[in-house]
Amino acid sequence: MPDQGKPLSYRQAGVDKAEGYRAVEKMKDRVSRTQGSQVLGGLGSFASLYALQGWEEPVLVAGTDGVGTKLRLALDSGRLDVIGRDCYAMVGNDILCHGARPLFFLDYLACGVLDADAAADIVGGMAEACLEDGCALVGGETAEMPGFYAPGDYDVAGFAVGAVERSRLVDGSAVRAGDAVIGLKSDGPHANGFSLIRALIPSPGELLDDLLAPTRLYGPPVRSIMDAGAPIRGMAHITGGGIPENLPRAWSDPGLEARVDPAAWPEPAIFAEIRRRGVPEDEMRGTFNMGVGFAVIVPEDAADRTESELRNLGVEAWRIGTMGSGSGGVCYV
Repeated sequence: MPDQGKPLSYRQAGVDKAEGYRAVEKMKDRVSRTQGSQVLGGLGSFASLYALQGWEEPVLVAGTDGVGTKLRLALDSGRLDVIGRDCYAMVGNDILCHGARPLFFLDYLACGVLDADAAADIVGGMAEACLEDGCALVGGETAEMPGFYAPGDYDVAGFAVGAVERSRLVDGSAVRAGDAVIGLKSDGPHANGFSLIRALIPSPGELLDDLLAPTRLYGPPVRSIMDAGAPIRGMAHITGGGIPENLPRAWSDPGLEARVDPAAWPEPAIFAEIRRRGVPEDEMRGTFNMGVGFAVIVPEDAADRTESELRNLGVEAWRIGTMGSGSGGVCYV
């Protein structure tokens, strides 16, 4: 005779397949809007199919990332679309650093108890970001894991593949001493440093909007100026580790360093609020983007033109530094 105290079905064990099917149905319309003729098939297959069209010598560029503990603030405040947008932006901005155009994106969503409406809001945020960046959201995985995640908790990650013609690949090898470093505006911490932020500001209150400002998508403006002939030699997505850790990834010559002037751009007020709680300056710079979410390196004679073109596209940009001979890394001046 069965033990009546033990679950005898998947649902009794905590996994509601019907809610999963409902979540997929709620996602379908928003996801399908991101897909063009290159996407073969639809949601529900074992794998996603994408046909490369119009490329001569494509180099595939792949990236993966998550949202980190910014999730906690977003979940607690019910701002679920921010989670999805940040997840895509963190990956899309990474593959942009090599000049890639995003092709397709897949997500991974894990939870303790699936709520179809919540899952659809998260994936909806991804879909909106994909639309803005010209990327197809082709599928993903939703994992309901009772006993592993608490009810109401979600974890989110994403994976993207882009492509760039080999002749236009940006790998930092062309960066030279004398080149200019152009910084592009961030909207605050984006999705980095939130373990420190949450320890310092356990009840964000009126700071919540600033902290949950979504990660900017830099792909549309940067690819636009590249298509117009901007001679970009290196690029960096300024994420965890700030400018000191991320900007050096934009060049390959260990005999170069970036000389950065921190007074060259306005710092968003949220960083003053964090600093006011006692965080030392080197920790601030080594954790947060400090107002620069992305950087491009161009020849000196192209610096003014690059700034102007970005501003014409609605992106605040500033000359924040110069490349020089050195022992690598970033030197603040």
